[in-house]
Amino acid sequence: MSATTDKARFYLEQSIPELKEYERKEIFSKDEITSIIKKRSDFEHKVNARGAQPTDFVRYAEYEMNLETLRRKRIKRLGVRSAGYSGQRRIFFILDRATRKFHGDIKLWAQYIEYAREQKSFKKLSQIFTDALRLHPTNADLWIYAAKYALEDHADMTNSRSYMQRGLRFCKSSKKLWIHYAKLELIYIAKLVARQRILGLDQEIKPSMQAGEGLDDPDANTIALPRVTGEDINPSEGDQNGVDHTALQKLNSTPALSGAIPLAIFDSAIKNFNDSDRFGHEFYDMVTEFEDVPCLRKILGHIVDVMLGAKPTSYHTQICYIKFPTAGIRLTSAEFPRALGESLGRLKEYRNDPNIAREVVAWLRPLAGTDGLDPALQKVLTVTILSAERTLQE
Repeated sequence: MSATTDKARFYLEQSIPELKEYERKEIFSKDEITSIIKKRSDFEHKVNARGAQPTDFVRYAEYEMNLETLRRKRIKRLGVRSAGYSGQRRIFFILDRATRKFHGDIKLWAQYIEYAREQKSFKKLSQIFTDALRLHPTNADLWIYAAKYALEDHADMTNSRSYMQRGLRFCKSSKKLWIHYAKLELIYIAKLVARQRILGLDQEIKPSMQAGEGLDDPDANTIALPRVTGEDINPSEGDQNGVDHTALQKLNSTPALSGAIPLAIFDSAIKNFNDSDRFGHEFYDMVTEFEDVPCLRKILGHIVDVMLGAKPTSYHTQICYIKFPTAGIRLTSAEFPRALGESLGRLKEYRNDPNIAREVVAWLRPLAGTDGLDPALQKVLTVTILSAERTLQE
């Protein structure tokens, strides 16, 4: 008997008690169990064969996922109790074997991670991330995924930040990783601000440090971020509702809300990329997505200043400089027309540059399409867009 057959039989024999219970409790009929055994036998022979492919494991796992879904539905409909047999354990075992055999296949790791996340198997997921990142430390997407998971599923910014810091040791040349690091920090700030507003504690933020302070040595392994203590963010004592209003008010003056951390990330990144104007532009555009963050203009203003100092003639710098006056100002607010006027005044210096014209069209066209826009403002936007389009046609 071949080694493949021996392995297949060994794994199949382990599922016999489970299948007997399904038959005894009439969760599956005898014919269905026979079919399950045949399918599992086929899959086991495929995945244990010398020429096995990652897709064989994927199909096997998908089959077991569908089977587990059906099992749960029938248990619920029949009102029977299971003796502790779970398809989840079997699926994890299949995916674990898959990633051990094809540890270089990122798609397999991604499926393993997604399944564990769907099942809310947090302890298992932590181990999967550890194994995946140990084997693929230069994969920026994995570090980003792990950091997002820590923040989105557990609201654990400390762990999220740790993933990003470690990721940058191995992927320092990844622009995507730097930008996502800052983006996660801004998401965190936005959540803190939203919490303050719900509690009626939103106040003007007073920055506690200047941009550039607390930066790392360019050759260091981590960024020396401004200090934010756990007590600042998660106070140990609170009122009867578990909320420490004083601590939340104090949070305004900490680096967590003042924008100091995203600024530190930007300053480290821009040095790492030798004052790349393209990177600065990408970073600027990412920050503009967070309109409700109080430190928005502080961060954008610093980005523009750095870009003007390093690459003043680049169109990447110039378009950021042009757009900055309107940053963080809502289109329907009374301040927007004046801010737009300042932006258009800056645009006059560069209106014959086709690169600038292209950026202007991309910037203003969505604004011009806003419903209920003031007619005068609509006219100004339309005329500016047409002028930019003529520049592109010349």
